[in-house]
Amino acid sequence: MTDFAPQRAALADVVAIPVTPFTENDQLDQESYRTLIRRLLVSGVQALTPNGNTSEFYALTPEERRIEVELTLAEVGAAGSDAQILVGVGQDVPSAVASALEARAAGARMVMVHQPVHPYVSLDGWVDYHRAIAEAVPDLGVVPYLRNPAIDGAAIARLGAACPNVIGVKYAVPDVVRFASVARDAGLDRFVWVAGLAELWAPSYFASGATGFTSGLVNVAPEVSLAMRDALRAGDHPAAMRVWELIRPFEELRAERQSANNVTVVKEALAALGLCRRDIRPPSTVLPPAERERVATMVKGWELP
Repeated sequence: MTDFAPQRAALADVVAIPVTPFTENDQLDQESYRTLIRRLLVSGVQALTPNGNTSEFYALTPEERRIEVELTLAEVGAAGSDAQILVGVGQDVPSAVASALEARAAGARMVMVHQPVHPYVSLDGWVDYHRAIAEAVPDLGVVPYLRNPAIDGAAIARLGAACPNVIGVKYAVPDVVRFASVARDAGLDRFVWVAGLAELWAPSYFASGATGFTSGLVNVAPEVSLAMRDALRAGDHPAAMRVWELIRPFEELRAERQSANNVTVVKEALAALGLCRRDIRPPSTVLPPAERERVATMVKGWELP
């Protein structure tokens, strides 16, 4: 069996979701993307998810997603880093399998399976969907991205029993009690549990068994996300909550209007720092001018407590 220890360790950390910068002609801005990845690596980030939701997965073409994976791995290699790459795959089963195989060929060791967007999902169907993908790449670590509260711990346990390479779960249901129950019913130690709702939810999810959390904010201020991680690992809840209070306005702005601003706010912050353009693809939109100024003021005023 494949030893997934390095991959499991990387999941029990800040799992960065890089943004996808675009040029003014709506092309993938490869140079800006590479700069952002280098910045994350220099900061000490150990897990990166190209083609995640903050990467605008569903707005990218298959070719752009392939290029993003290649660029990420190239920067990791150039930096001599041991960071792990968790490639986002999804949509129909053949497309997800093809993307997973491409990721493996490029050198990635893990894939994250985006939540199925099909409107009719049964528990058995959810298991079958992920099992088909995991069995196609038995030497890759597989991490389901779970946003559906109807998926229970028993279903996750069945998937894990059938597929040893399913090593973690990115849990993004905004219900801590549900998370605690699902994690224990599935196997608290069998999987690495990643809090999939970023920094605002990380303290409460860690108290219930998570050991890693995803982040879009880390693109903007890696030191802030890593400070949250360090406080949570140390069991220093007051320190974690001081970071929480610092970034709360930023994360709440991202969550407005059913998370319509999730990626928009991150890109606006990066634009304010001169790191990439604010351009974003439909169905998302850029922020109005008043909110742009608000974001710029936030990020330029951040100081760790």
